[in-house]
Amino acid sequence: MTETKKIVPAAKPAGRGAGGEPRLSGSAGNPPPVRYKNQKLTETGSLTVIHAVLIVLALIWLYPILWIVLNAFRVEYNDQGDLIGIVVSHYFPKSMGFENFSRLFSSTSFGKWVRNTFIVAVFSTTLSTMLTLSTSYVMSKMRFKMRKPVMNIALILGLFPGFMSIIAIYYILKALGLTQSLAALVLVYSASAGMSFYVGKGFFDTIPDSLIEAAKIDGAAQARIFFSVVLPLSKPIIIYTALIAFMVPWMDFILARVILGEQNVHLHTTAVGLYYMLYGQRVDSNVFTLFSAGCLLIAIPIVALFLSMQKFYVEGITAGSVKS
Repeated sequence: MTETKKIVPAAKPAGRGAGGEPRLSGSAGNPPPVRYKNQKLTETGSLTVIHAVLIVLALIWLYPILWIVLNAFRVEYNDQGDLIGIVVSHYFPKSMGFENFSRLFSSTSFGKWVRNTFIVAVFSTTLSTMLTLSTSYVMSKMRFKMRKPVMNIALILGLFPGFMSIIAIYYILKALGLTQSLAALVLVYSASAGMSFYVGKGFFDTIPDSLIEAAKIDGAAQARIFFSVVLPLSKPIIIYTALIAFMVPWMDFILARVILGEQNVHLHTTAVGLYYMLYGQRVDSNVFTLFSAGCLLIAIPIVALFLSMQKFYVEGITAGSVKS
């Protein structure tokens, strides 16, 4: 007897794959198209949820900022014709104008506060930038004993906020006779700048060592190499470091209040002056619109700097955060 062979029909191709090869239908081929459709719907739903959450978070973040801006331009009068400066129940003002800004300069020492803040910020930025960049260069391009332990100690100390040492800082300055002065603020803001060198070190790590060696062969000292070779190639990290160094004294309140004190009105920075305008010897809640106007004015320089230097800021922080 002859055996009859059972002929199994070959699987029919279900189209072509990405490389042009025939794609089989069934369990041996790719999954049916309905799975791709479900997966696409799932991804679309996930993106919708993520975008909805981000929109809600953005609204929560923008709500108080818009409230401060609206209060800065709010111009409302009571029945006696006096300007209403307290916090009101309605969110949007009934009338708007620039009266609060003119009163801020005429009835307070806001111009002097801005001048003091600018002086402290400029000197602190200059010293802090030089200390941070020079420390970053040393940690990146030089090899010496205890280099790794120093980096680890700086990393650990950077985990703690600066105001934890405010009492010790105050008594040290008091022993040196430097309290209640703008020079003390500049010293405090600049003293710890060298500890924040990790981003700068990451940027300097991307500069080839061959440039440093070539300069050494030409007889250049380390200072000449740093100022003539490295810094001209480091514009992004210089701008990033300067922006961060400028922002700290421009917006700081805690250290400035403790070091300058309440009585020295002529030395107050903007944050301290605006605080004592509201909560000084006599609490005056009718100047909240003036406070809002001062907050808006003091935020304009920071926003303008970040918008104009955004390209270099992003390049500095991204290049400094990549380990080569």
